[in-house]
Amino acid sequence: MELIIATHNQHKATEIQRLLPNWISVKTLDEIECFEDIPETENTLEGNARLKSTYISKKYHVNCFADDSGLEIDALGGEPGVYSARYAGENGDAHNNMDLVLEKMQGITNRQAKFRTVISLIIDGVETQFQGTIEGEITQEKSGTEGFGYDPIFKPLGSEATFSEMSLAEKNKISHRSQAVEKMIGFLRGLEK
Repeated sequence: MELIIATHNQHKATEIQRLLPNWISVKTLDEIECFEDIPETENTLEGNARLKSTYISKKYHVNCFADDSGLEIDALGGEPGVYSARYAGENGDAHNNMDLVLEKMQGITNRQAKFRTVISLIIDGVETQFQGTIEGEITQEKSGTEGFGYDPIFKPLGSEATFSEMSLAEKNKISHRSQAVEKMIGFLRGLEK
């Protein structure tokens, strides 16, 4: 089975490809020569994931999936949430986004947060959504060199390491994205029978 993943982010594509069984092959937008950025104009993760998958499905007539992920911080009223990728501005700079979070969190003792991913899968024109969530906390400073996005400032509950201090294999055992992908794989396995 071949699926298109609606992303230009090679880190995300690699992370997801490692989670998938070998009977599912994935191509990125770049590989199908779709170079446009699909605007994320919805105000929910569910809406943005649907927006991207629907766009690719209708334009290219392919089975595809898209995800939208957000970091939701309790003390900031759920921010940055759906605006996670562009929290510090439209250019989507991860370091500026993390700096803004750390600045807003100065002096705050409640550092509880969660990462949430929503996947919108479209098979033969029909959409199904899957969600994954991991609870954790915002660290006082950036730590680690692996991963991407907010990984250097997010420490999952029960872990001494940030996502960025974990190997991809360690992160994939517990991450919000891996939970959503596992649910999608289970659904696709059911279609194969």
